[in-house]
Amino acid sequence: MQKTQSLSSPRSQTFDLIVSALLIALVFVATIFLNIKLPIGGNGGLVHLGTGMLFIASILFGPKKGAIAGSLGMALFDLMSGWTIWAPGTFIARGLQGFIVGKIAWSNGKNGTSIGLNILGMVVSTPVMLVVYYLYESIIFGNWIIPLASIPGNLIQIAVGAAVAIPVCIVLKKTPLFK
Repeated sequence: MQKTQSLSSPRSQTFDLIVSALLIALVFVATIFLNIKLPIGGNGGLVHLGTGMLFIASILFGPKKGAIAGSLGMALFDLMSGWTIWAPGTFIARGLQGFIVGKIAWSNGKNGTSIGLNILGMVVSTPVMLVVYYLYESIIFGNWIIPLASIPGNLIQIAVGAAVAIPVCIVLKKTPLFK
């Protein structure tokens, strides 16, 4: 008879660390290689698939891994790609977004299997992300009006991310790995 590993065993902790690192890398790669700069004002931002990967990580692996993947993966992108000033705001906004999506998707014991809860998580996380970025940009620009130009781009990014994440999660949740 084989002994099962406890959740606090070194093997389990190592596996958890590896999964978290892979999710951070996937968010980073999806952000850096698959992005389009928007021509909306001076700070219109980017549309990238990192948001979709953040949603996928949160839905498949829960709130903690979603928060870690989103905050570190996208803040790392900011640091590596010339958007350095945005890294602290991104770290907070995307960490909260990943946590909220995962928390709602994993509520009621659903563990990301409810399409309705997954969508609800994405919808509920959106105003939180928008408010954090708005407040952060207000500090950076010293102005309450300029940050309004980023909102349309952020909404497009959320819509693209959701459009990618929903079908990917439906397919992956049917695989033996996530059953």
